[in-house]
This record gives sequence, structure tokens and C-alpha cells, in this order.
Amino acid sequence: MRILRSVINSQVALLGFLKRRQRVAVPKGLTTIKVNIGCGLAIAPGWVNIDGSFNALVSTWPQILQPYIYRFSGARLYYSMNEYCRLLREHIFIHHDLSYGLPLNDLVADFFYSSHFIEHLYQKDALFLVKEMHRVLKPGGILRISVPDLEYAISLYQSGKKEQTLLSYFFVEDDDSYYSRHKFMYDYEMLAKILQNEGFQDIRRCHFGQGFVPDIEFLDNRPDDSLFIEAKKDN
Repeated sequence: MRILRSVINSQVALLGFLKRRQRVAVPKGLTTIKVNIGCGLAIAPGWVNIDGSFNALVSTWPQILQPYIYRFSGARLYYSMNEYCRLLREHIFIHHDLSYGLPLNDLVADFFYSSHFIEHLYQKDALFLVKEMHRVLKPGGILRISVPDLEYAISLYQSGKKEQTLLSYFFVEDDDSYYSRHKFMYDYEMLAKILQNEGFQDIRRCHFGQGFVPDIEFLDNRPDDSLFIEAKKDN
């Protein structure tokens, strides 16, 4: 099973590379375009969910195959088969490797949300993704990013919780998925500077479940160890 998952992950990565320059039109009928990037299956109704995972890839496959696909998905550790199939069936997914940017046209999104994702990108790819979010957002659009808080991680380390800090923040024990590993870390000042350098305005640190991006009462998670930050694209 482990070898098979490794093969699946390598094929998913290859498909991500082959589709790296794709452009996908936003679905018709949505009055507000809300985009959840690097989402996994932590999603909310009405959002366009972009992810490079196996689950996003198979979301458009025939529904009859989904119970069999479930057996090979890491989602089985967190979701029942019925819940897994329902999530794939009822939500909008785009399979795309986000280290290559966003597969959307300019000025089409009203909101972006990303939770515990950009730390899984190398810094250069994260910087490029922030630039891409600025490109795709409409004037006045808002993004919300949540990451593990580096300042909080250092406080744990200094208090003697060294093993917890290393495993939860800097290293991830998952041999099966390259995507699950942390590749960079951020505190508020670091992330705010990145957003400012790309032209974002009104940069502010937010509390869990509070802000101007819709549906964060469903999307926000890990309140104790997360940094939440919002910013606006200037009009």
C-alpha cells in the first residue's frame, strides 16, 4: 500500500507539472468568486478549491469510482467514506500544483483564503504565489492567509517543548507525501512584509474566526498555534 501511494503521489506531481500553464475559467453563476488555495478537504460551500492533491485530481472522475479511490487516499484517516464522497461530489475543485502559480485569469477573484499551506512551499514559490494572488484579485479584493506561527513555535521551544516544536512546526513525519512537509516558516512581520512588497494594503493581524473574508467560521482552524492575516488589493 505504501509503495502504491508513493507511485500515485509521483504521478499526481507529474500531472501537476504538465498542467503548470493551464488557465481555467471560473464557474459561471457565481456572483462572488471565492477561492480556497491549498485547501485539501477543508472547504466550504460556494468556494472554488484549488489544490495539487490526489483528491482534487479525482474529484472530476466518475462518482462510481470514488469509494475505491477512498482506499488509497490519506483522507481516510480523517473522513468516513460517505463524507469523502460527498465532499468531492458537492464542491468545486481544480487540480493544480500551486508552486507554478494560479490557473486563473487576471482580476477574477473577490476573495482568497489559504490555511496552513504556504509553509509547504519553498520561499520562492510562496513569494510567486502571493504575486499571483495579487494578479488574480479584483481591485478591492481581500485575501486571508493562515500559517503556523513561527513566534509561537519559538515560545514552545524556549519553554522546553522541543520535541513538540520540531515535529509540529519544522518537520512533519509523513513518508508518503512530499506536499505535507514544511519548507519555510513565518511570523507576522515576515508575512506582512511579503504582502506589502507585492502591493497589498490594509494589512492586519486577525483573530481566529474574525475578519472580512466570508465563511471563516467554517474555514479557520487551529486557533491556538496559527497566525491569521488579511490584506486588501488597492482600488
